[in-house]
Amino acid sequence: MPTAYDLDLDGLSSLLSDEPAYRTRQVFDALHGGLRTFEEMTDLPKGLRHRLTAELPSALSVSAKSVTDDGKTVKWAFTLADGAVIETVLMVYRHRVTVCISSQAGCAMACSFCATGQGGFGRQLTTGEIVEQVVWAAREAQPRRLSNVVFMGMGEPMANYDRVMEVVRRLNGPLGLGARRLTVSTVGVVPGIKKLTAEPEAVNLAVSLHSANDTKRNELVPLNKRYPLGVLADACMEYVETTHRRLSFEWALIDGVNDTDQDVTELANYARPLRAHVNLIPLNPTPGYLVRGSTPERVRDFAADLEERGITTTVRATRGREIDAACGQLAATATVGMPRRRRSTEAGDDHSS
Repeated sequence: MPTAYDLDLDGLSSLLSDEPAYRTRQVFDALHGGLRTFEEMTDLPKGLRHRLTAELPSALSVSAKSVTDDGKTVKWAFTLADGAVIETVLMVYRHRVTVCISSQAGCAMACSFCATGQGGFGRQLTTGEIVEQVVWAAREAQPRRLSNVVFMGMGEPMANYDRVMEVVRRLNGPLGLGARRLTVSTVGVVPGIKKLTAEPEAVNLAVSLHSANDTKRNELVPLNKRYPLGVLADACMEYVETTHRRLSFEWALIDGVNDTDQDVTELANYARPLRAHVNLIPLNPTPGYLVRGSTPERVRDFAADLEERGITTTVRATRGREIDAACGQLAATATVGMPRRRRSTEAGDDHSS
């Protein structure tokens, strides 16, 4: 059964073929632009509201919700119709409101330091399951307007490429988010990068690099064995030259693993020809990777060394670590099957949406 946001305009038109033609656009706009549930569409006949609620149910059910940073970081664990669990994180900043969304239940990339990868792959998410995460976050953020969407939650977006691009078009169109406010992340799925390069939507690309040394990256990001750094660089160069968009490299700093002087040199040499921006991320703790993140002092020195070598660098502020909402920590308990540190509130209490 399709869910509320699975159908595009044509699909909704087919479902409502027995209704006046204008109903399709009315319902579609209320779902996307208005962020309303069917029951909230009081300009529709009551019978039609009930019918839509029954035939197009919500894809997401809140199983837990965690809040930190004085309410500015919110993480949901959503249960899907088949029992799969995904996580979504809303982050409110002074000048922007960002949601980090999942594109898969679990992940098959098996990056050693990532909690999602430690848990393995469940299944692909549908278009509706991905879009509804954005809608949920946009409703929570009100009266602030959701400004940015990053495909950096659970899963490898390029491994669910067609649905991710359907979502991009939906966000870029009826939900009114400019393509430059959308960022698709990948650990280096080269065919996906090449396909993204040819798309008309000028979305941002972020590559989770973590090492610019093939031997070391093979251990941290096993996909590197299939698409080594030279092949990845060629695909990234094509993206930069074709789209004229800035490329970003994500680098989780791990104490004694990828934060050495040699790592600075290798990263600078790799990033410079691509004119890439580097986002440094102090490693966040996960149960399955018992290595600590770099010290704050080493993070500052690493960033300064990159800047001295001409590489534009930022250090990502860690948000939501204490509720396992920070980068690399997303892995719903039901998916990973191990104890989790979590300060949660059950769905239906004062914090539920």
